[in-house]
Amino acid sequence: MTTSFKKAALLSATCLGAFAGLASSPVQAQDAPTTTPAGTTADAAPADAIVVTGSRIARRNLETAAPVAVVSSEEFKLSGAVNVEQVINTLPQVIPGVNSFSNNPGGGVSTLNLRGLGDKRTLVLVNNRRWMFYDTSQVVDVNTIPSFLIDNVEIVTGGASAVYGSDAVSGVVNFRLKNVQGVEAGAQYNLTQRGDGRRYEAYVALGSEFAEGRGHATVFAEYYKRASIGQGARKFSRNILTDDGAGGYEFGGSSTTPNGRFTSTYAAADCPTGNIFCGGGAYFTAPGVSRPRTGADVYNYAPDNYLMVPQERYLLGGYGDYEIGNGHTAYVEATFTNNRVKNLLASTPVTGTFQVDINSVSPFISAANAASLRQLDAIAGNGNRVVGDGIVPIAVQRRINESGGRLQEDERNSFRALIGMKGPITDRFNYDVYYMYARTRNSQVQDGNISRSAFQAGLNGVGTPINIFGPGTLSPAALNAITIRSQNGDVSALQVASASVSGSLFNLGWGGDDVGIAIGGEYRKVSSRFIPDTALSSGDVIGFNAGQPTDGSYNVKEAFAELRVPIAADRPGISRLEVTGAVRYSDYSLDAVGGVWTYSGAAEYAPVRDITFRGQYQRAIRAPNVAELFGGQFVNFPTAVDPCAVASAAGNATVRNLCIATGVPAAAVGTAGLQINTQIQGNFGGNPNLQQETSDSYTAGVVVRPSFIPGLSFTADWFKIKIDGAIDALGGGLANSLSLCYNVIQNINSPYCQAFVGTRNALGQFDGEVNPQVLNANTGGLKSEGVDFELNYVRPLNFGLAGESSKISFNTVATYTYKQIITPVQDLSDQFTNCAGKFGALVCGNPIPKWKWTSRLSWIDGPVTTSFRWRHLSSVRDDDPSTDYTAERLKAYNVFDLSFSVDATESFNLSFGVNNLLDKKPLLSGDNQEQANTYPGTYDVLGRDFFISGRVKF
Repeated sequence: MTTSFKKAALLSATCLGAFAGLASSPVQAQDAPTTTPAGTTADAAPADAIVVTGSRIARRNLETAAPVAVVSSEEFKLSGAVNVEQVINTLPQVIPGVNSFSNNPGGGVSTLNLRGLGDKRTLVLVNNRRWMFYDTSQVVDVNTIPSFLIDNVEIVTGGASAVYGSDAVSGVVNFRLKNVQGVEAGAQYNLTQRGDGRRYEAYVALGSEFAEGRGHATVFAEYYKRASIGQGARKFSRNILTDDGAGGYEFGGSSTTPNGRFTSTYAAADCPTGNIFCGGGAYFTAPGVSRPRTGADVYNYAPDNYLMVPQERYLLGGYGDYEIGNGHTAYVEATFTNNRVKNLLASTPVTGTFQVDINSVSPFISAANAASLRQLDAIAGNGNRVVGDGIVPIAVQRRINESGGRLQEDERNSFRALIGMKGPITDRFNYDVYYMYARTRNSQVQDGNISRSAFQAGLNGVGTPINIFGPGTLSPAALNAITIRSQNGDVSALQVASASVSGSLFNLGWGGDDVGIAIGGEYRKVSSRFIPDTALSSGDVIGFNAGQPTDGSYNVKEAFAELRVPIAADRPGISRLEVTGAVRYSDYSLDAVGGVWTYSGAAEYAPVRDITFRGQYQRAIRAPNVAELFGGQFVNFPTAVDPCAVASAAGNATVRNLCIATGVPAAAVGTAGLQINTQIQGNFGGNPNLQQETSDSYTAGVVVRPSFIPGLSFTADWFKIKIDGAIDALGGGLANSLSLCYNVIQNINSPYCQAFVGTRNALGQFDGEVNPQVLNANTGGLKSEGVDFELNYVRPLNFGLAGESSKISFNTVATYTYKQIITPVQDLSDQFTNCAGKFGALVCGNPIPKWKWTSRLSWIDGPVTTSFRWRHLSSVRDDDPSTDYTAERLKAYNVFDLSFSVDATESFNLSFGVNNLLDKKPLLSGDNQEQANTYPGTYDVLGRDFFISGRVKF
């Protein structure tokens, strides 16, 4: 246990202990039903009123104009989930974000991505209030939310900035935690059929009333550990699969191997015939022994990578409230999380053009190789600075397996504290005021980096000589001279001060509830710093991504109001008629954003009790985050296709001329060897002049609860979310900028082509020595449109095994998405991709199926629940019409789960089951993959997975 962990644990305990000490009363274990946690807005409302996600006004029913999907705590129990994203990512409204299978890119976090519009556009709340984020991107890591305390999760579609402020563009996910009465303790164990991927969880929560019922406190602690699984542990991922050009796959890999490949930078016309370093270059089969390189000389780096990343987490905290008097209640919350995750990549691939001193390397190569180098040195070829000086330029590709894999370990310590007061102002109005402070600090250690300057010094005779000519040739001394251990850190903080007044004004007298209102103000300050290691900030690093420091902050002052008008109820032709509206003004300290308005309007109409029509409009915004604004430049390795390496480029005069103008030798245009690897290195970074994103969202739907079919309910809601000024890397990313330059705009003077001028080596390749600049901009637009469906049916049965009766419960949540439009450049509105039903490296990324649903059928027979779940994804097609992949289409995907829950006694529950009952394999995508030959966040990579858990209450 680290010192920071001990300090935070002591601070949490001290805060809660001092709060409970407001009144001295013995704490006794007792049973009570779960309720909404203390300190939520709901507690400030009348006893028979509740506050639903998407509103601050208390009401006496759960019906709202905004579609709300609710996930109960039972779903977490029956699915065997410990981490929150395991359940939420199965919902059809969600496209998987970063998760436990994210190794490259990774980072050891779990994020939520509503509607596939990006995790930074999803607002995550806990008990209706903002939670702590984990880094400069201001995104919440849901690993920090105690899943065992979740009462339910509410997911609201569409913008909600008028109610909650910035970030609620695609929707809101609100986790409601329960109060605990007595003691709850439990443990869970998960294991795959292959005997790997062990996951352990143990937790305890204690809660009780005190001071004769005037107060309540809950404290909790959890420990979780997840073992790693390597890609070599599964048949589908143990080898790199590449397209074979005939509709199938073949084993492939990286052209940067542990053996080493060395190629002259000279143009073909200048390279002497028969020189081993010309053409495909020299490939070393053994130390000092070379032959001409062939296309089969590739390295299978798959087994060196994690498939599921390891994780260890400590979580503790508590919350409580105490009525001081006359209904005025103080409340407090405190949470601390220590989360440790590792990511493992294959050892560093060194690529680039290096000056090679022939005398320095001659002891490591054959006499014939040395003679070939001297032959090149005698020619005034491309990159040869001084003819005959004994130093020759060589394009080097060498993987440094001697250093082991690239290991990155992140340890995040997150702390959140909140204190507030609520109570009545009059018999009709209540107030709620609170202050929250949250802080996350990450310590990151990276092993396996290589210093580019030290590597160069080892080849040109000014540093420790390095033997890279063959596998396993680097001595410990040479390895020590070129390797770097880097240590990076980041600190992020969020402060929120909020005050609101809510209550009822009057009644219109037509049978409806009172007119409700909520007004208030909020102040938020976000600040974040990324402090890279000296080696990373200097750029003198190969392996992990180089990056510059990030340091910035801003604040926003807001005023908001919300109105709910129940017009009529229980009238002829009007069972219920209600309209709502909200408005918020936000004044940002950012000059490019300034003052902005957000607003919403909604209506519900039920002509009879059995059916309700509803609709809403919302204007929302997202201010740029600290990373987007102030982020220093960093290096990333996105998957991309170089249009100049596509065979058709040679026959297209416009593309061919563009390729030549951006640095490709004429003879190399259209040759596959022009692209070294499927990933192209680029520079990305912040822009302080970014403006806010603006969204308009619409929903319209119907709720049906037929009285003649008891237990049945059905909802259908159309949604449309349109985002303008979307913040992204130039052109929507490196891959799309390449396409915009060479295939769409085709103008060397455009910013999309200028990004690639001067970034290729003498052979026309992107080798990572000079990277394309693809910085942030309010570049494009996003749109998502579709229909959500939900069907629930509960029916009692007059038979059972444990008694005379039982019941069945059926639930289906489904989404049909027919538009998922990405417009990389708003000025080119006709250049867009509809990612609905598509996937791929060009634009869409993770598969976005048109149809996605999750269904659960349960039989509740006394103390025993038997449950069957069906998860469905419809087929998807590749998003790149210019490239013919083997995986042009991924077929529909179905996974089935079976679980049981037994209340063995009144105080003990045992749950067990198997996920992926039929051991469904993931869909392979070869050259069109994200990682591990598939999309591991979308398609199941564990296989048949067992779990067992026990929970005791007393």
